Amino acid sequence: MIEKVPTGKIATTRHGVILLITSVMPVMAIISLVPVLPLLMREFGAVPGAGMLVPIMMTVPALCVALFSPIAGWIADRVGRKPLLLGALIAYAAFGVLPIFLNDLPQMIAARVALGIAESVIMTVATTLLGDYFQDERRERWFASQVAVVSISAIILIAIGGIFGELFGSRGPFGLYLLALPIALAAAIILFEPDVRRGTRGEAAAFPWARVLPPVLITLGVGLLFYTLMVQLGPILELSGVASPALIGAAGAAANLGMVVGSAVFGRLKQLAGPKLLALGLLVAATGYIGAGLFDNFLLVATSAVLACIGCGMLLPNMLTWTVRLLPASVRGRGTGIWTGAFFLGQFAAPIIAGMLSAPLGNLKDVLVLYAVLTTAGALATAATVRRKAEI
Repeated sequence: MIEKVPTGKIATTRHGVILLITSVMPVMAIISLVPVLPLLMREFGAVPGAGMLVPIMMTVPALCVALFSPIAGWIADRVGRKPLLLGALIAYAAFGVLPIFLNDLPQMIAARVALGIAESVIMTVATTLLGDYFQDERRERWFASQVAVVSISAIILIAIGGIFGELFGSRGPFGLYLLALPIALAAAIILFEPDVRRGTRGEAAAFPWARVLPPVLITLGVGLLFYTLMVQLGPILELSGVASPALIGAAGAAANLGMVVGSAVFGRLKQLAGPKLLALGLLVAATGYIGAGLFDNFLLVATSAVLACIGCGMLLPNMLTWTVRLLPASVRGRGTGIWTGAFFLGQFAAPIIAGMLSAPLGNLKDVLVLYAVLTTAGALATAATVRRKAEI
């Protein structure tokens, strides 16, 4: 029997807020560098393979989160959540700021790999602690808030990254990683370790692979769906006509706000969390994708992108809630790590798969149409499954 050990402590809003702020760190690792990517490309232009290595340097933390999150969750279930989180935040600050002092591109990539490993711990443990601290509807509200806060922070951080790049050059945004230190201090003071007692003989619960694997695989698809549109939004909008960087930036900000709206919709419909909200979210996302793929007008394409992100904003907290509900407390870290890894693997693979499909299909807009068809099929199949179960 799995049960929580009474600690005498009850999680409150301040605990949730600290975890939401902590969840922003992995997003900051990539988003804050977007404005200085051209500067870094020029700086390392003479390095062989710089055209590929500089973008890899920027995005490799996402791959590390995908690869190491399951391991981070496994460790968290064995050594505890809080000490692991504090160590990861300190490592995040140290490795994150290191490129300021480096001029060698391979060394910078190595520092970013170490940063990504720290991120995998931060994202996994912060999400696991939300699942530990809060139950039922409170937990689902915090998961929805996590999606909303991360989406809003992306808008703010890309602007701050641009300001730091303007003031301090290509290394400016790396200084933002030092924010992890005051966050670590606040976490050390405010957070508590949620003790989890295993079975009466001390054994861990068996991991429920059969139940958890389906939502995890769906989460991988949702990650592909979301990041294909977000990463490729600029080129997609350019296919619809002349699109200035300012207009593309405004459309990207609106798309992130669509994620916030979607998470709010999930909050309203959280009693339907699971297959029902999966079907609805997929249908909304598919509608946005088909519009972005077929329309040629800038405003209509941008509006369709926002609609697709509303669907994704519904899907992400739904998939996380669905997965966490299936996890015994003693393996919650491991399960959350696997979920996090699947989502970030989708983030890393999205531009690669879109690029591979663009050539045989024609262009990026044709890829969006294909995704719309597949997403619609997924929504209809899910709806049919829900209806069939209701009739039994």
